[in-house]
Parts: sequence; structure tokens; C-alpha cells
Amino acid sequence: MKKTLSARARILGVVAVASLLASCSSSISGLAAPATSLTASTSAGAEPAAPPQSDQPAPSTPSPADTTPSQTAAAPTAPATDGAAAGPPQAEIGRPLSGGKGAGVIPAGLEEFYNQSLQWGSCSPYAPDAASAASYASKDFDCANLIVPLDYGDPAGKTVSVGVLRSVASGPNRVGTLQVNPGGPGGSGMASVASLATDPSTAALKKSFDLIGFDPRGIGGSRPLIACKTDAEKDASRAENNRLLTPEQVAAAAQELKDEAALCAQRSGAAAGINGAAFLGSVGTSTVVKDMDVLRSVLGDDKLSYLGYSYGTRLGYVYGGQFPANVRAMVLDGAVNPDDNSSDSILGQAKGFQSTFDAFAAACTAKQGCILGQDPGKATAVFQALTRPLLEKPLKISDGRLLTYNDVITATVFTMYSETYWQYLETGLTNLTQQNGDLLMLLADSYEGRDETGHYSELTDALTAVRCVDDPVDTTPSMGAAYNAAAPFQDSGDPVVELPSVCESWSAPVSLTPGIPATPGLAPVVVISTTGDPATPYESGVQLAKQLGGSLITVEGDRHTAFLSAGISCVDDAGTAYLVDLALPATGLTCK
Repeated sequence: MKKTLSARARILGVVAVASLLASCSSSISGLAAPATSLTASTSAGAEPAAPPQSDQPAPSTPSPADTTPSQTAAAPTAPATDGAAAGPPQAEIGRPLSGGKGAGVIPAGLEEFYNQSLQWGSCSPYAPDAASAASYASKDFDCANLIVPLDYGDPAGKTVSVGVLRSVASGPNRVGTLQVNPGGPGGSGMASVASLATDPSTAALKKSFDLIGFDPRGIGGSRPLIACKTDAEKDASRAENNRLLTPEQVAAAAQELKDEAALCAQRSGAAAGINGAAFLGSVGTSTVVKDMDVLRSVLGDDKLSYLGYSYGTRLGYVYGGQFPANVRAMVLDGAVNPDDNSSDSILGQAKGFQSTFDAFAAACTAKQGCILGQDPGKATAVFQALTRPLLEKPLKISDGRLLTYNDVITATVFTMYSETYWQYLETGLTNLTQQNGDLLMLLADSYEGRDETGHYSELTDALTAVRCVDDPVDTTPSMGAAYNAAAPFQDSGDPVVELPSVCESWSAPVSLTPGIPATPGLAPVVVISTTGDPATPYESGVQLAKQLGGSLITVEGDRHTAFLSAGISCVDDAGTAYLVDLALPATGLTCK
């Protein structure tokens, strides 16, 4: 196994996954396109990362004038300087715009940031790609740049910009703002709110809250961006289909990891005149939650109301640890277990994805003509027989690129996020037998954040960068063999090889303390956990609710997260009543 973050456990909310698939659905012919936002047919929640490939490198990553929420959005102004909103800053970021008045507790020495004035304007300049342009252009949204310190220990030093998208509350009895994070790390909160705000399931929340999506530092509409490999380099890396069969191949793969760490430090932050190592050291969870607190205050809330999916649950409980008295309400859906090390997390996901693959196989083999045959007990072996030949000979697709074994595994993992996506996998595998890999590549591209122009989002780079400063390097031996045993559908059959983690060569140290810190004064929170969640196991939610002293809502089903995404009124109503009225769900509430 390649022990690196390329074997990433990505934990994006289904909100993000739904958005990814929607962005490519127009290219899928002959199938009903999935919903473009969180609907009953689109499982939104936390998005896990592609699981570790047992013996080869991963596909692409070895691992503004007034802050009054009800104010009408100002028209875009001149090119952005400091906090002005004409899109994300394109060069060195200046100081925050003065004139605001922060709400709630303001830490000493940070008054300049907490009292800044946001200048709201059109969201169009923040659209990350053509697929997002229409939704970002909606007059229902406005956007701004939140300026925060690069280093909270040096507030007079360099600054960075955090992109913020707002959907203003539609009802007369506004409660405040609701910050949303879809997971990742690397998921765009701006894009997720642009999707959530148009979905009928959020109608009650929209009456009471301004929905706020922010792109964590280094991502999407924030500046500077985390930058490691170029688009061309990512395409080339995916096309290599490297196998670790000889000492030379193993040595080359290990060197590639060191080179990637060096590239990330060299390229990240450069556009804003910020040292790469310093910038990469600032993108971890422990710093992002400080940005969330600045945003809370600047938006006029004494206390934070928050909705976090998957990795977003980590942002929630870490925020609660740093600012327990500043929490009004939190819904955490698809929990990341704070006590798991990297190996525990990866193996937990492996088991979850295999379980979901088995459910897919059972559904498929129950139909005549299933590409996996008619015996669910043999489906994994049939899948291996279909996909392993790509190890020797990748398949050229219509745009001239090569579909590799890694790409097919990535596509398969992507479709495990929701039963809604299984039809795409079944069709893609059928097409593969006819020497057509276009659909499988489209699915893999969506998961990797590659759009139709060949441009990649920061998703995979951000995943690596955040993981390297959040989690200590795990040196557990024989992880490859354990992973293959837990998720045999991903076993390539090649010998297991252990490689160092890219994080061992990272330019920034780990900055997050494992576990949950003491949270005296923390308001009651609500944790939602789904019994068949392949990415964030059910028991993780049980443990998180227990550690936070919160309420647990159990959702029965096979999907990644459920709130506002599965069309389950039981969980939607309970979560919404809590966020709006602070009404805790009934003890032991189970939704189906």
C-alpha cells in the first residue's frame, strides 16, 4: 500500500458530492440526470476521500460597506483591494475595511478584524467554474471578502482573504446567520450554500437565517489558494497508472511524494507574497475555526449557529473546544471520530465502502443482465476481473486521455456516496466491457474536481494540505494488507508496498491536538449519524454525541449524511426545529 494521503479519506458533505455530480450530469447521455441540489433523490452530506490504493500512487494527489445582514447587496466596485468585493483579491491582500462593529466576544488584539466592514457585491466573480456560473450569478446571493490574519499570533502581519456567500433570510422573524461547511477538507461552503438555498428542504431555515457559505482559507473563492500540482501535472499523474513492482518503481514513487510536498510549499501563497510554508501552516482546522469566529462577529451574531457535514463536523467540535461560550447551536452530520488515528479512519472507511459496494452488488445482481452477474457472492471477483486488466493496459477514451485502474476505483468510490449514483456505475462498467471508458472517467473527474475544460479545483490539494497539519503521520505497519482485507473490491492483486506519507516531507508541522478538548459552557448540540454511512461510520456519531454531551439522531439507511439531503422529513424537521427554536430532538430519535 502506498501509505500517503493519496489514500485519502475525503469527508465532504453530500452537499458537495451532489454538486460535483450535478456539474457533470449534462455530459451523461441516456440517463436521468441527478438533482442539482440537495433533494430527496440526491444524498448530500459529507464526502469521503478516495480510499487508499493498495499498491499504486493515487490518481492525482499522492496522497462590503455595511454588515447589516438584511442590507441590499451593493453593486460591484473597483478591483478588490483590502476587503472590497469585486471578486477574490488577485495579489497581495491588504488590511480589513474599517467601520464595522463586531458582535459578541472580541479577543484582545484582533479588534481590527472583528470590527471590519464587509462590502457585499455580485457573486459572479467568485464562481469557480462554468458549471457554477449560473447559480453564482443569482441575485438571491451576494458575496464578500473576509480579511483575516495569516497568523493569529501576529495580527499586524500578513493577511489572507476568505470568500463568503450569503443568502439573506426571507422571513420577518430572522434569528441570525447559519454558517455551513460541506466537508472535505477542501469543499466549498460558497458552492454548497448556493445549492442548499435553492432547495425546498431549506425553506424553513431560509425564513429564519441568512445562509452563509465560506470557502476555508486556500480554497475556491478565498485567496491565496493552496497550489501543488498544475492541471497538466495532475492529468499526467493520473495517466501514469504506476505500479510498485520493482525497487526502481518504489524509489520513484517515494521521490514523487517528496517532490509534491516541495511543490506545494513553493507554489502556495506565492501570488499573495506569502511564504509557502507559512501559508500551508495556516490552513488547518485549528486556524479555520478562528476565521469562523471572526465571521460570526462581523456578521453581527453574538453566538454561532452552524451546520457541518462530514469533515465539517471536525470544524464544529474544534470550534466548540476553542470558543465554547460562543456557540448557540450546531448540527453535525456524518461525524469524524475525534479519537481515531489515520489508520482507524481509513480502515473504517474501507469497511464502510465495501459494505455499500456489497449493497450495490446485491441490488444489481437481483436484476437480469447485471454486469456483475446474478450471484452477489461473486460480485467482487467479477468486478476485479473487469477492472484489473487496466493495470496492464489503460483504456483510451474519446478525448484522448487514458482511463486507468485508479480512475475506475475512484469512480466506483464516488458512486458509493448515494444509492442514487449506482445507476451510473452499472452503466459505466457495462460500457467498459465495450471498450468505452468515457462515463467512468467522467465520474472520476467529478470526484477529483476536474471540469470539462481540464481545470482542477483545489479539492485534492487542500485535502492533502489540511490533513498534513491536522493529523500526525501514522506509521501503522501493514496497512495495505489490512485495507485490502477490509475492501477487497479495491484490491488490485499487486503486491502490497508500504511507502512514506507525503506529510513526512511537509513544510509545516501538525497544529491540531487530537481528541476533543474540554468544552465548559458549550450549548447542547445535535449529532446526526446514518447506520449505513460508508464514509463516516455510524458509531463515530454515537461517540461524538456522547463526548459533546449532545443529542443523537439516528438515520437508518445506506448513504453519506442525511440532513436536508435525503428527503427524510423526520430528520429534516427535527434538525430545523433545533436550529431555529433550539428545540432538542426526542431522546433516541430514529428516522427512516
